[in-house]
Amino acid sequence: MTSLLKLLAVACGLAFVAAPAFAATQYPLTVTNCGLKVTFGKAPAKIVSIGQSMTEVLYALGLSNKVVGTAVWFSPVLPQFADVNSKIRRLADNEPSFESVVGQEPDLVAAEFEWHVGPQGSVGKREQFSALGINTYVSPADCVAKVNDNGGDGVRKELFSMDLIYQEIAELSEIFDVKDRGDALIADMKRREADAVASVASVKMKNVPIVFWFSSKEVNGDAFIAGKNGAPAYILKTLGATNVVTTEEEWPLVGWETISAANPAVIVMADMDRRRYAADNPKMKRDFLDHDPVTSQMAAVKDKRIVLMDAEAMSPSIRTVDGIEQLASAIKSFGLTQ
Repeated sequence: MTSLLKLLAVACGLAFVAAPAFAATQYPLTVTNCGLKVTFGKAPAKIVSIGQSMTEVLYALGLSNKVVGTAVWFSPVLPQFADVNSKIRRLADNEPSFESVVGQEPDLVAAEFEWHVGPQGSVGKREQFSALGINTYVSPADCVAKVNDNGGDGVRKELFSMDLIYQEIAELSEIFDVKDRGDALIADMKRREADAVASVASVKMKNVPIVFWFSSKEVNGDAFIAGKNGAPAYILKTLGATNVVTTEEEWPLVGWETISAANPAVIVMADMDRRRYAADNPKMKRDFLDHDPVTSQMAAVKDKRIVLMDAEAMSPSIRTVDGIEQLASAIKSFGLTQ
């Protein structure tokens, strides 16, 4: 603000508050990411993003102009990013090939899941990219207190927290020298999370059992149900509800006889565009619940207490807060508050 504008502000009785100063990133910058030290000589110029949540974080940081390819999509991109996303090459809806990723000549590959880019990466190992001079970054939410060497969705040893998403945002904003954007995004997310928690302050759901159903390899087979420490568990803890599954596996396969024995009061079903499995389709999920002789007898099905939730809200992401808000609203509408 110029001296003249400052004087005008004083004359009008307005308080002048200087904008916060953000220190520029000092390169070379070394970040310890999922146990690996990664050094950046400068801000990356070209990124391939593997994982929808990772991609949306990059967009939210205003970095879409650096993204040259994306992959692994479950749902439509957040509406505010639809325009920029339409201009960026989608390498694959699911897993891209190693060749397609390096073919974009990125200087950073950012991944949402270690099972795509990690010790047993289905797309590539971190050392494979490093050998080509390509840095890698994996979301802390997928490696902090989490083991991903079982060939599945991993085992989470501690309850997920949104702090891991905030850590990801802070680290990426420092890597790209956009700390002001990162701090603003974190502040906004924390405000929304606090508002979501406040919105359910009157919702008391002690011991009300709820199950999160992501998908199934076969519609009438065992289901991928949320374990006790993932993003759905974080949502349930916020609401004071109970998960019907107590395993540390992220998405264990559970038989419907076991789920039925727990008799969940609410079933939360993942909604997604992906069609890797038949049960990815929520209509097929609902048809199964209504007509299977076991599932049709559950209280949640009989009383139509079924919530359709975006798949990304059920994974560690910037949408997890949306999941808290949506389930809280459903719980109130079902009359389950105590």
